[in-house]
Amino acid sequence: MARALKQLLGNDHPLFSGNLVALERATGDAGVDAKLLGDIVERGHEVFRRMGLDPANTTGKEAYYALNSFAKNEASQRQLVGCDFVIMAFDDELVSFNLQDIIENAHHQLAYEDRTFGHAQRHLRAEIIRRYAEHDRTRDEVVHKLVDEMGLKQPNDEEYPSIHEPIPVEGPTVLAIGDIFTDAFIQLSEDSARIDTDDDGSKRLSLPFGSKPSYDRVDIVTSVGPSPNAAISCARLGVDSSLMSWLGDDQPGRESLEHLRFEGVNTAMMVSQPNTKSSYWYVLRYGSDRTMLVKSEAYKYEFVAPEKKPDWVYLSYTGKDSWPLHEQLLDYLNDHDDVQLAFQPGTFHFKWGLEKLAPIYKRSNIVIMNREEAMDVTGKSHDSVRDLADGLHDLGPQIVVITDGPHGSYASYGRRLVTIPNYPDPAPPLDRTGAGDAFASAIVAALALGESMDTALTWAPINSMNVVQHIGAQAGLLSREKIKEYLDKAPDDYKVTEVSE
Repeated sequence: MARALKQLLGNDHPLFSGNLVALERATGDAGVDAKLLGDIVERGHEVFRRMGLDPANTTGKEAYYALNSFAKNEASQRQLVGCDFVIMAFDDELVSFNLQDIIENAHHQLAYEDRTFGHAQRHLRAEIIRRYAEHDRTRDEVVHKLVDEMGLKQPNDEEYPSIHEPIPVEGPTVLAIGDIFTDAFIQLSEDSARIDTDDDGSKRLSLPFGSKPSYDRVDIVTSVGPSPNAAISCARLGVDSSLMSWLGDDQPGRESLEHLRFEGVNTAMMVSQPNTKSSYWYVLRYGSDRTMLVKSEAYKYEFVAPEKKPDWVYLSYTGKDSWPLHEQLLDYLNDHDDVQLAFQPGTFHFKWGLEKLAPIYKRSNIVIMNREEAMDVTGKSHDSVRDLADGLHDLGPQIVVITDGPHGSYASYGRRLVTIPNYPDPAPPLDRTGAGDAFASAIVAALALGESMDTALTWAPINSMNVVQHIGAQAGLLSREKIKEYLDKAPDDYKVTEVSE
């Protein structure tokens, strides 16, 4: 790891490698350097995907000119937020993904041989220092002594900013509200795990008790949950997105904030609660199915009015102690009747029941849920989508969306009941986590951007389709450009049609 970081920094100090090893020991060999290099590669490859390039078949020169072209508009610049410290090596030649470097390179029309990457190196030095200094097991004085000795601090590094808040854009704004988690996706080996069926037909995931069964792989996905997923989805679709959620003051919490900022989500309204852990869930994957081990930490849920009034509020899963937050949110929405509310109910919303949630439904402009949830809320029969939609309209929302698994989705608005099929899967689904969030958030983003409801309904299944082709709820979330590419090659029957039942 030291060798790779030396190359990216151009640091040939004789104490660099030894002191980096000492820093790792100070963390208890936590792999801070490996995690940093992993983040650099992950973020660099994500930018490649957004530019439509394959990192395995792209040269340094191709990456350089693609970045210069990509960063010419503000929407693309927002997608480089969080890449401050990203430098990638191509056959020992460095290319910076730092927006300041890219803008300077493009503005001065520098040839590839004359490119600059000094801003990225400055931020990378700062990021190394910050990550070791903020680790729970290190002491600041030890960290700064070691980095001074290894030449990591430069005389012209006046300060050490790491990650900027997203570049503000003119356009619609969405504030997502809800809980946030880190997910560890553990792919179980089918040699050691199996599915057993009880006498009543229910199924159980089984592992040998008291032994050490092997697993195939683990993927750690930060900043997930219906509302964080929606915030990132909206940001990728070009909406000015922010998130109100609650974290612990620990390493998973810090990593979640970094990830959100990298995705262009404004984190000014995030709350890091002292002496509290961040929520961490484990997802046991067996084939394409999953079993989730969940534990939500207890937070002090309070609504804080945003400095800038959003156009939309997107409310989804919150913890069992969050009802006071809903009352405060209702007060805010009643004082700002031009703010539209999108409601994607979560577990505790359904447990609280219709009577308690009635004011939320009444204030909602759009509600989105699946067919079984609509039955639970309205008490109507599964047989009639129209009755289910009318039952939800009776609660207050002008727009009702009901998803129905393999049968596609339905929407009721403007005295119309329509349906749209699922977009064809290019391959068997890899992981269904977050498919509903991708669907719901694409609708809200489209409406916020001024698209019609019919258009919004064509975006949603595409976003959902691509998410299930990836591990986790966010890797497959699409940009507007990618959604339009899928629309251009959609089958003839992929369209919104009237329901006549």
